Amino acid sequence: MAGSGWPRGRVQWLLGTVLLLVVGAVVGLVLGSIWLGLLLAVLVSIGWFMAYESQRGHSPGLHDDDDDGARL
Repeated sequence: MAGSGWPRGRVQWLLGTVLLLVVGAVVGLVLGSIWLGLLLAVLVSIGWFMAYESQRGHSPGLHDDDDDGARL
């Protein structure tokens, strides 16, 4: 998959997302609303994806003195 345009590590993220959805469905059943569990799982998955992409670091060594971390 090196030349396919599919980033390395994305398969692990995808499998983890499926696992999160399954766990979210189980949590939703326990809470009494499967949709609530799935919604929570989707939100966690989005956060996990953002952290994954941030950790990959497309700009190593980038330093901005004016950026205090308050801007997105």
